[in-house]
Amino acid sequence: MPILNRVAELQDEVAGWRRHIHQNPELQYDVFETARFVEQKLKEFGCDEVAPGIGRTGVVGIIKGRLGEGRTVGLRADMDALPIRETTGKPYASKNHGKMHACGHDGHTAMLLGAAKYLAETRNFAGSVAVIFQPAEEGGAGGLAMVKDGMMERFGIQKVYGMHNMPGLPLGHFAIRPGPIMAATAEFTITVKGRGGHAAQPHRTIDPIVVGSHLVVALQTVASRSTDPVDSLVVTVTKFHGGDAYNVIPEHVEVAGTVRTLRKEVAASARERMQAICDGVAASFGASIHFDFDANYPVTVNDAEQAEFAGDVATVIAGEAQVHRGIPPLMGGEDFSYMLEARPGAFIFIGNGESANLHHPAYDFNDEVIPHGVSYWVRLAETSLAA
Repeated sequence: MPILNRVAELQDEVAGWRRHIHQNPELQYDVFETARFVEQKLKEFGCDEVAPGIGRTGVVGIIKGRLGEGRTVGLRADMDALPIRETTGKPYASKNHGKMHACGHDGHTAMLLGAAKYLAETRNFAGSVAVIFQPAEEGGAGGLAMVKDGMMERFGIQKVYGMHNMPGLPLGHFAIRPGPIMAATAEFTITVKGRGGHAAQPHRTIDPIVVGSHLVVALQTVASRSTDPVDSLVVTVTKFHGGDAYNVIPEHVEVAGTVRTLRKEVAASARERMQAICDGVAASFGASIHFDFDANYPVTVNDAEQAEFAGDVATVIAGEAQVHRGIPPLMGGEDFSYMLEARPGAFIFIGNGESANLHHPAYDFNDEVIPHGVSYWVRLAETSLAA
């Protein structure tokens, strides 16, 4: 069956929720108004239990089926926005200056609310559905916070599923793969301490800008010359800070960036090589270099069986030709990885059509995606919990 008739009827209402959330973006764990909005809607729908404050500001709603006892499956959406100034010019653009939903979490939250409303009306399944609304996906590890708060055990969640929109993937299409689908992420900061002085007398200094520049070039070899070409690794310098005047060589420079990989062993090797490069460059120039490496989200790994199941459900909604089951992994990070470490499940992408890319100030979630996403969630729950 394609898009559900009742879901199509709900589209305008769900789009209204989405635009309300879009106008009122909040960051990280400070999603107080968004969480209150979600909690209010879940109570209006008649969920059997609504639990706020999970993982600080997360919300979980429990919907029990009318076909008897059974398992509990979790469906997860993220709620937080990004510290970006919006440039869409939409009538529902952000009212919070410097904050915007540039990743589509407003759409994710609205679609899961739409599914919760439908499932609470019909309850055509055995067991329970846990609708999970998570804070702080954008760098705050809200998924880990909810797991550490005992969410899986408290609600008896046995399998868990996530979904994210994908610009460039056509509307009505889905994309998934078994195994690693998104990368582990890490952040590094390198502090170079030299000896400052007058720009006209560089021979009396240890110039940290020159040292830092050598570091930037040398770090490119971690992926290109120290890692097996068949292994995915990204080492990207994104910050280079130092100096305040035209005629002064500074004392310090900071070089920072990100490392992304699909295997823990590759991340460990990259870290070792980066430390060795820092040590070697420091010795070459007589500078002092401190290297800090902060591992962030782990690899997002789809359970093979659950990825196949999720793809089959998407096929029911979209048709086999519109479900791409072997997409290459993405090197972006995703903290749904923590939930997949806790329980088997799968993470799927849904097409946003031609739009600005994620994390871009001109990005906007496509409201035409809503019936496809809501129908997917409903069919996933009903199929997983069939009597």
